[in-house]
Amino acid sequence: MFESLSERLESAFKQLKGEGRISEINIATTVKEIRRALVDADVNYKIAKDFTDKVKDKALGEKVITAISPGQLMVKIVKDELVELMGNTEVELELKANPTVILIAGLQGSGKTTFSGKLANFLKTKKNKKPLLVAADIYRPAAIDQLQVLGGQIGVEVYSEPENKNAVQIAENAIKQAKANGNNVVIIDTAGRLAVDEVMMAEVSNVKKAVQPQEILFVVDSMTGQDAVNTAKAFNEKLDFSGIVLTKLDGDTRGGAALTITYTVQKPIKFVSMGEKLDTLDVFYPERMAQRILGMGDITTLVERAQAQFDEVQAKKLEKKIRQNQFDFDDFKEQLSQIKKMGSIKDLLGMIPGVGKAVKDLDISDDAFKGIEAMINSMTPAERANPDLIDGSRRRRIAKGAGKEIADVNQFMKQFEQMRQMMKMMNKMPGGAKGLKMK
Repeated sequence: MFESLSERLESAFKQLKGEGRISEINIATTVKEIRRALVDADVNYKIAKDFTDKVKDKALGEKVITAISPGQLMVKIVKDELVELMGNTEVELELKANPTVILIAGLQGSGKTTFSGKLANFLKTKKNKKPLLVAADIYRPAAIDQLQVLGGQIGVEVYSEPENKNAVQIAENAIKQAKANGNNVVIIDTAGRLAVDEVMMAEVSNVKKAVQPQEILFVVDSMTGQDAVNTAKAFNEKLDFSGIVLTKLDGDTRGGAALTITYTVQKPIKFVSMGEKLDTLDVFYPERMAQRILGMGDITTLVERAQAQFDEVQAKKLEKKIRQNQFDFDDFKEQLSQIKKMGSIKDLLGMIPGVGKAVKDLDISDDAFKGIEAMINSMTPAERANPDLIDGSRRRRIAKGAGKEIADVNQFMKQFEQMRQMMKMMNKMPGGAKGLKMK
């Protein structure tokens, strides 16, 4: 995500390396490179020019203090301007009405249906809501089936009328069903097209008039760059939507849509969605996104994802086992499971300051833990509970069962033992294993 833009901006800041102060002369090249980086990221030229003009004016008006280099000052100014460009602050959903009606709109292939499922899961698990998903795409039978599958995975009811070809009627009936069933949020997944057309716009406009939604979310594929911004303008003119959802941010995106869509339509980005997993939905924070673009990482989001998987009762049991030097392979496998639920491994690493750049060219598969899990699964319950039982013959059996070489098992056992030794040392430190608790 934004790797190319991040590299270009970093290169631009290097133009000021070694300079004692910012001047009209030495800042000219840097600003020019920043503008080129933005245009290459599919940012509209006029917006890129306005952006760099503001950066230049602010930079020339700043005094460089001894503790901060011109390059560092420029990074701060660019970060502040990126935050402003993307909307300044996060904007939450309006959820006061009962039921709250949320209309989902966008082009076909933008990820509307998957996002609808993710949003339902988010509202159920994070906001303690009882959502109802509504299949109002009357043209694509697969959309109804997909929504029902997603609803089943997250335990959320799906309302559909497969034989009814009137989207307005389906939406109205769904709201009646929600009121009767105690659903306090109704999420309506509408039909999309491969391109903006009058029939689609008229239909979604009619649904809007009929159900008077509290939120209209426009879902846009961020990989389509500036085209996404143009599509957003067309939808906003017809629907006056309340927020934007950027999908596929984990793909090969240049970032232009994320950077300029709010500036162009004056509507906030409310969510960003990555991958197909139903728990990979994040509230959009302009400052965090700006930090990631500039290679500063995003520790706050990383911690929040970890806390979302954090089980306090389980953590206390784990803490006790660590204190007693009883951490075993079952515990290790459980920790791997928690990490996998947090999202893409490469994306998680990219949230750690300084690590994103180091791993950008590495092919880090989300299946990286499969070999380790296979070895653990090849162990007997007794072996998993007592790693000291595993001698040479047992290692050969585990290797065969996992489809691995004996050297792989030996290396894994060595690393596991090193980890146990580290935990043992931590127990001797002030606070001991309690230091592992998440606040």
